[in-house]
Amino acid sequence: MPTYAYEALNAAGKPQSGTVEATTSDEAVQMIKGEGFFPTSVREQKVKGDGRVRGGDKVKKKRKKGGVMSISIGGVGRKHLTTFTRQLSTLQDAGLPLLRSMQILEAQQKPGLLKSILGGVSEEIEGGTTLSDAMARYPRAFDRLYCKMVNAGEIGGVLDIILQRLANFLEKAQRLRRRVIGALIYPVVVIMVAVLIVTGIMVFVIPKFQEIFNDFNVELPGLTIWLIDVSLWVAGKNPGQAIPGFIWVLCSPVMAFLFLKLIRKTGPGRAVTDIVVLRIPVLGGMLSKTAVARFTRTLGTLISAGVPILEAIMITRDTSGNYVYEKALTKVHDSIREGETFAGPLRESKVCDSLVVNMIDVGEETGDLDVMLMKIADNYDEEVDVAVAGLLSLLEPLMVVVLGGIVGTIVLALFMPLVKMIESVSSGQM
Repeated sequence: MPTYAYEALNAAGKPQSGTVEATTSDEAVQMIKGEGFFPTSVREQKVKGDGRVRGGDKVKKKRKKGGVMSISIGGVGRKHLTTFTRQLSTLQDAGLPLLRSMQILEAQQKPGLLKSILGGVSEEIEGGTTLSDAMARYPRAFDRLYCKMVNAGEIGGVLDIILQRLANFLEKAQRLRRRVIGALIYPVVVIMVAVLIVTGIMVFVIPKFQEIFNDFNVELPGLTIWLIDVSLWVAGKNPGQAIPGFIWVLCSPVMAFLFLKLIRKTGPGRAVTDIVVLRIPVLGGMLSKTAVARFTRTLGTLISAGVPILEAIMITRDTSGNYVYEKALTKVHDSIREGETFAGPLRESKVCDSLVVNMIDVGEETGDLDVMLMKIADNYDEEVDVAVAGLLSLLEPLMVVVLGGIVGTIVLALFMPLVKMIESVSSGQM
């Protein structure tokens, strides 16, 4: 009969280890639990040819193979995670054992971070760990929200349904994110191209006109002198200038982004930037609707999955991504913990429309809070689409006016001296 080495926790939470003889790993886990222990690792010990016992060689080999995780940059993409979640839900609904389902999904993955993580999760499950605990050890793929929902599905015996809801949640969150990013791509690209064109004019075109003006000894107006000074700075031709101006122009977006990231690393900096962004006309309204749709969908999904409401609120707060809504949800958490309502502190914080607060209030009274939250999220998804369209319709004429003003200023500054040159040449001929 095979021998299994195990590591477990006793009733006091202290680690224990030992061996049991059983026909299968599942039987070994049940025997360990029967002794009053909670197994954290169970592995079969194999016998070498010389009769000595060895254990865990297969696990060590996989761990070494999964070492790619230590050098991978970033985490698992949302698209791949959503696909995996939906496939796992389908396999569980078909009645396949969990370990077998994980091994199938691991085998069909392309080499990369997700494949390595699924291999590690499979090993943990094979050792007797629950799926949620195994996933919690790989935060680069499975965040706290994901693990808590899986844990709720395991406790309720409805893992396939919870995984299906989780896949729907990830898809809708990803779709909302794409809408916002898609709205910002167009203006960003236009601005970048405009900056490159204007920089090229400053570096290559303006100096040619300056040579012409110098040859004809034309008295230059103030606007032209200013334009030439800017051109000299951009080209790096001013006396004593070490770094050309176009380097600063091209690097300024990256520097601004890094500066913003650095500020947001601090608590006060993050609070200030989140508050300021939400007060920007049009853009702030769109981001506010996005935040409401995100936190209501997250909270509704957690509550429908069976996660306790206080814990669900804390998870939602930590994943909201905005200081203003984190603060509001903290007040909601404290209110519910003291036996008060959800809607009261949310109404006082004034971070949501009255319609949202009233729907949440009705959901509390009827006991269908999760349903109301999902309806709010769906409604705000549509409002985000309208806000995105409004932002684009505002940005397009605004960019035309700004770019037209820049080009018009350059043309005016260059043609004013040319008019004087033509007048002087005409008067000389006469």
